[in-house]
Amino acid sequence: MDNFLLVAVLVVVVLIAALYIIKQKKKGAKCIGCPYAGECASKNNCSCGCQTDNK
Repeated sequence: MDNFLLVAVLVVVVLIAALYIIKQKKKGAKCIGCPYAGECASKNNCSCGCQTDNK
């Protein structure tokens, strides 16, 4: 029973994290941990250092 409860809690945590990432990506955030991700993602001069080129 303890193992089932532990696995259930871990699944819930991973699910919440995945939903958060999906939500932020739909908003257009390039790097989710950056506080300016929504602003600097469309600019060429990202001051937070999180912008990457996918060329």
